[in-house]
Amino acid sequence: MKLCAVLSMDCIEDFEAYDHLFEPHLLALGWQVETVSWRANNVDWDKYDAVIIRTPWDYQEDAPAFLQVLERIEQSTAHLENSLDIVRWNIDKVYLKALEKLGVNLVPTLWRDSLKGSVKAKGNINEDDLSQYFEHFSQEQIVLKPRISANADNTFWLTKANAMQSLAEMNSAFSERDFMIQPFMEHILSEGEFSLFYFNGEYSHAILKTPKDNDFRVQEEHGGRLSTIEPEASLIEHANKCIKAINQLHKTPLYARVDFVRHLEGFALMEAELIEPSLYFNMDDHSPLRFAKAFVKRMNKLAL
Repeated sequence: MKLCAVLSMDCIEDFEAYDHLFEPHLLALGWQVETVSWRANNVDWDKYDAVIIRTPWDYQEDAPAFLQVLERIEQSTAHLENSLDIVRWNIDKVYLKALEKLGVNLVPTLWRDSLKGSVKAKGNINEDDLSQYFEHFSQEQIVLKPRISANADNTFWLTKANAMQSLAEMNSAFSERDFMIQPFMEHILSEGEFSLFYFNGEYSHAILKTPKDNDFRVQEEHGGRLSTIEPEASLIEHANKCIKAINQLHKTPLYARVDFVRHLEGFALMEAELIEPSLYFNMDDHSPLRFAKAFVKRMNKLAL
């Protein structure tokens, strides 16, 4: 029996997590599973054959410390999935630029350094900056969010009418965080956000996430609603193109979740989640077994 650590967080009970659903399948395939907090001290990573990053959903609070933990794992005899190389690339949403260069259709985005690190910002976002953001996208609503973030933390949904009300909060949030500005994608409210899941580069399942009334956040923790879908051909085409681009830039990851929203005549990528995405095993009865088989297949290939 081989031993696998599933990397999580201290207070996972505060979130909706479904990784326990694949554990019986891994056990049947010869792998025992232990859940380990990424913040745990003095872990002997050498005792594990593999470590799967799954639910360290507070890593954005101290990304350098999180990366240091992953470095220690990669320096051990344990095999890390997804790899440190992929995590370093995916942790800052500026990775989206690389996907766009390979033909992936993105939500239009402006990129900004942290306010302290930007000479142009002079330490603060001001009214003129906000006006320029709205004008750039020719939109009445925009979204500002950190380039390193999770769970919609420090994400601001602004209208021209209310933008100034959040100015002090935004200046605090982005003082030492690089950030990005996007037009608000109204299809998130009218239709929702599509998530497609790939294990070892192979399509597994898809869901639609819709926010609760008067909100834009689709995460369950914020009241988002989930439904299983059969994605239309165009959406599959966009998702496959994104996965192909990721595979061109890096070795195929064990797992990937690609999030899309309907935009203009097609779909636009919101994010490619390669670090700790919820894989919503609860939404597809066969997905936990698919994931377990994909993992074991990779491990068997490494042993050859």
